[in-house]
Amino acid sequence: MGKPTAFLEIDRETPEKRPKEERVKDSREIYEPFPEEKLRSQASRCMDCAIPFCHQGCPLGNLIPDFNDLVYRGRFEEAAARLGETNNFPEMTGRLCPAPCEASCVLGIHADPVTIKQVELEISERGFAEGWYEPKPAVSRTGRRVAVVGSGPAGLACAQELAREGHDVVVFEKADRPGGLLRYGIPDFKMDRAILDRRLDQMKKEGVVFRCGVEVGRHLTAAELREGFDAVGLATGALLPRGLDVPGADLPGVHLALTYLEQENRVQAGDSIPELLRINAEGKRVVILGGGDTGADCLGTAHRQRALSVLQLEIAPRPPEARGADDPWPTWPNIYRVSPAHEEGGERAFAIRTLRIEGTSGRVSRLVAERVEWSNGAMVSTGEEITYDADLVLVATGYLGPEPSALYAALGVELDARGRISADDNGTTSGAGVFAMGDARRGASLIVWAIAEGRRAARSISSYLAGRRLLKTA
Repeated sequence: MGKPTAFLEIDRETPEKRPKEERVKDSREIYEPFPEEKLRSQASRCMDCAIPFCHQGCPLGNLIPDFNDLVYRGRFEEAAARLGETNNFPEMTGRLCPAPCEASCVLGIHADPVTIKQVELEISERGFAEGWYEPKPAVSRTGRRVAVVGSGPAGLACAQELAREGHDVVVFEKADRPGGLLRYGIPDFKMDRAILDRRLDQMKKEGVVFRCGVEVGRHLTAAELREGFDAVGLATGALLPRGLDVPGADLPGVHLALTYLEQENRVQAGDSIPELLRINAEGKRVVILGGGDTGADCLGTAHRQRALSVLQLEIAPRPPEARGADDPWPTWPNIYRVSPAHEEGGERAFAIRTLRIEGTSGRVSRLVAERVEWSNGAMVSTGEEITYDADLVLVATGYLGPEPSALYAALGVELDARGRISADDNGTTSGAGVFAMGDARRGASLIVWAIAEGRRAARSISSYLAGRRLLKTA
């Protein structure tokens, strides 16, 4: 533990943000540096709680009290080693994870929880700056080849674990660059792509091979996959959008959120987008449908494109400011949250259902919705219609599961009733030697869950390959 009385003496503190008037003019990360003395002080607030429920809150099982204590004592290299035992990419979770560990912090029952996420981020950044995250290539090779389909956080974690064990790993990615949603779904102002690229560079030096622009099932058949590899890991994500099934949803000016975000990420990467295909919020009245993280990412992006106005609509009711009696600690709380993008401007409205989208001269010009009421989880129409002017509508209503593909059946893999790859908690599917992980198995979820699933699938794949070796030797 840290300083025994620190949680009584020191208030929670997080890094300052760059002024919102400044940060909306660029796509750089928004947080200012956090001084070491403040970080060590915050880490000292980790209390002697006997049962660290933060372990339960973290899908990775990060040893949080351990690295908090090491940071408090200034032993950063040991903290980085301890964090690396459970988390392949703390520099990413420290930026992108909503921190369910903090929601489970015992101190959070009656006070502000420990700033676990920030401590994790600062450990990882110190690790890269000091050279503690040098590549760890395997000292010997097993001769076994593994294909990982998909290069999001689950696929990357799985690939890194397998490569470090000496397997030859090839990651197939249908996009032109590796990273999955880390590359094309997260705005630069939340994570600079250099953060992703330096980790990919480490993985390449550890022996992981990336083959981009390859859609498995189309450019590479299931038969070729089985012939060339001893095991297959499916980390194809859950990118099938829920969409919007209302009249006018196909009007020009109505776009899926991921299409919008991917295009902006490409622009920031220096790609050229034809003007006719460019989705630009500049000078437009923007309506975002969906109140989750993806909707907030669209909001922040629209600010940086200098939208005239931005309105974010959510069909659910406005969450309460604090936990209710039916929402007890240490579960993830359903409370009202304000992201940095919301601080930058725009309006939010809750309990609003879209009825139809209307256009003028063949392009979206307004959205017609109604107020709804909620009772015992059921939605009831009030009959009150509202019309919002809109030049650009972004649909951020969530994802249903993996995109349909003949690959799954060809590999002998079954899907569940919701279209996700059917696999046990270890990632084992009905297809021999085929394993599933991340959003493809769970449905759309958190980056920390994806990494945990990738690590678990890697262990299953290694066990499977070890069994095959033993059988062949016998």
